[in-house]
Amino acid sequence: MEFKLDVHTHTIASGHAYATVTEMVKAASERGLELIGITEHAKGIPGTCDSMYFHNMKIIPRKMYGVEVMMGAEINILDYDGTLSLDEKIIDKTLDIRIAGIHDPCYTVGTIAQNTQALVKAIENPQVDIISHPDDSRIPVDYETIVDAAKENHTLLEINNSSLDCLSSRVGAWDNLQVMLRFCEDKKVPVIANTDSHFADAVGVFDHVSVLLEEMNFPEELVVNRSVDLLKEQIQKHRTIRKIGKQRCSS
Repeated sequence: MEFKLDVHTHTIASGHAYATVTEMVKAASERGLELIGITEHAKGIPGTCDSMYFHNMKIIPRKMYGVEVMMGAEINILDYDGTLSLDEKIIDKTLDIRIAGIHDPCYTVGTIAQNTQALVKAIENPQVDIISHPDDSRIPVDYETIVDAAKENHTLLEINNSSLDCLSSRVGAWDNLQVMLRFCEDKKVPVIANTDSHFADAVGVFDHVSVLLEEMNFPEELVVNRSVDLLKEQIQKHRTIRKIGKQRCSS
């Protein structure tokens, strides 16, 4: 399939990535992408940016080199209640795209039930558009429960190309993603592929993801990367439905 977007990437601001915003967007243009997301790590990851970085993202052009740019964050899930490591006001007012995931420095790995609960709580949060790399055997989860929650809340689960690379520190991603994708196919739950690029030459390179999807014969219509409009529709549906539900519960 043709991948038209890649919305999980990092620049030097994340502390352990090695290209600038301009370099990343230029790479996206050269790869033929229509949309790129720059999603710096939120606080909790050593060396990453502080809140002021996110506050000032308004100055960055949202179109460069013919590519639409979404500025956002990869926010840390801190505990089994799905607590996020970035202030709600910053998320709502400054982030075009909101990704949340579990990272070792910020989370104490629990049981399968506890880890699953942490992801489900984040999936249910209207401020979270995408769950990043739910594929690491070091953080075991119940994939059917996660897929069911993603379907109910219209939250996107990520197929992370970097997780499938032999250099990745994550364990068991290939097998875990196969399990997750089978549930997604059976339950008609859309997913998103991202590169999690930490350098410009990886932007838009879905080499491992392409092999996985092809081997599984996974339906293209369930991969939102085929259309920028489809991604935006999915995000809007999630944010709108969850906010309505939240308002009803509080009224």
